Amino acid sequence: MRWRTIPLCYCFLLVTCLLAALQAVPIDIDKTKVQNTEPVESAKIEPPDTGLYYDEYLKQVIDVLETDKHFREKLQKADIEEIKSGKLSKELDLVSHHVRTKLDELKRQEVGRLRMLIKAKLDSFQDMGMDHQALLKQFDHLNHMNPDKFESTDLDMLIKAATKDLEQYDKTRHEEFKKYEMMKEHERREYLKTLDEEKRKEEESKFEEMKRKHENHPKVNHPGSKDQLKEVWEETDGLDPNDFDPKTFFKLHDVNSDGFLDEQELEALFTKELEKVYDAQNEEDDMVEMEEERLRMREHVMNEVDTNKDRLVTLEEFLKATEKKEFLEPDSWETLDQQQLFTEEELKEYENIIAFQENELKKKADELQKQKEELQRQHDQLEAQKQEYHQAVQQMEQRKLQQGIAPSGPTGEQKLEPHV
Repeated sequence: MRWRTIPLCYCFLLVTCLLAALQAVPIDIDKTKVQNTEPVESAKIEPPDTGLYYDEYLKQVIDVLETDKHFREKLQKADIEEIKSGKLSKELDLVSHHVRTKLDELKRQEVGRLRMLIKAKLDSFQDMGMDHQALLKQFDHLNHMNPDKFESTDLDMLIKAATKDLEQYDKTRHEEFKKYEMMKEHERREYLKTLDEEKRKEEESKFEEMKRKHENHPKVNHPGSKDQLKEVWEETDGLDPNDFDPKTFFKLHDVNSDGFLDEQELEALFTKELEKVYDAQNEEDDMVEMEEERLRMREHVMNEVDTNKDRLVTLEEFLKATEKKEFLEPDSWETLDQQQLFTEEELKEYENIIAFQENELKKKADELQKQKEELQRQHDQLEAQKQEYHQAVQQMEQRKLQQGIAPSGPTGEQKLEPHV
């Protein structure tokens, strides 16, 4: 099985992707009762963008390493901690010459790309005196001290950087969503300030009505609970709810048959629940909020089911989760509209940050305007001096003509008329 058959979702750990791809064993499944029985062509599944600034380099390194038989065999026997610790990276010394040569080439290309980015950044600030080698230190996914050779240190750094960065990805998404919500409220309040009292009351009333409409939705099942999964089994898979079987359900939704439910496959299970709350056609429903809700559901299920915290759910982990009381009798699930996304203090702090940024931008704009006006003044001054010079030259030429002296050439030499 090729590694690329495992969707490298934006929040996958690189080490998880490596292990999952090699240790996955296809599981036979009787799908005779399933409505949609068309086979999934997993080989055509392309890994999504991880969101990392070195995403392309990461994928290319994985593609090259997967071609080496020795490295694949070692990886099959390694556990996640061995990969994270860098122990597996030592095996890079034993890969074939062809693979090493290709990795060297990839690294040179990546270093060249980073240098171009640095140069473009320095050019924009008109600062060409800085050391490119020093600036390369800010990139921790490769060894900048040896830009021509891909060594075990480079693989170790790439794995650790991807692990760290991808682990922070969900946290960053939550933070960005919170800023999004605060900006929405900030803009709403700023707009209300521009209205007269009557219009303001109308807008407030409309806002409250939209909130009520959005909150008026069917009950959302607890993500990962029996009720939630049975609903997918019945409405999405078209199967008899009385025949619900967790093992069959797992195999059915292991879309690429790799023996795991990855984060992308898990998120697909929540579509029916999200459709109860969000509709792109409704003005009161925000699709950005829907994706945040999807992320919350996936994180919750992972926390409950993924016991070894490798961000993949095995069949064993899934079946154990179905034996818990929480699976049969879950607590009610609170959707985003039932939660306070930020406090007034947080909103005030955010507005202060916005005001500061706007003030800094205004200062910069004023400074640029002054620079523009100064440059225009200098330009006008030079034009005036140029005009005065031309006028002085013309007056001198006229005097010479009046005195019978030959006019000057472009460089000041006298033009002598030829004798006839």
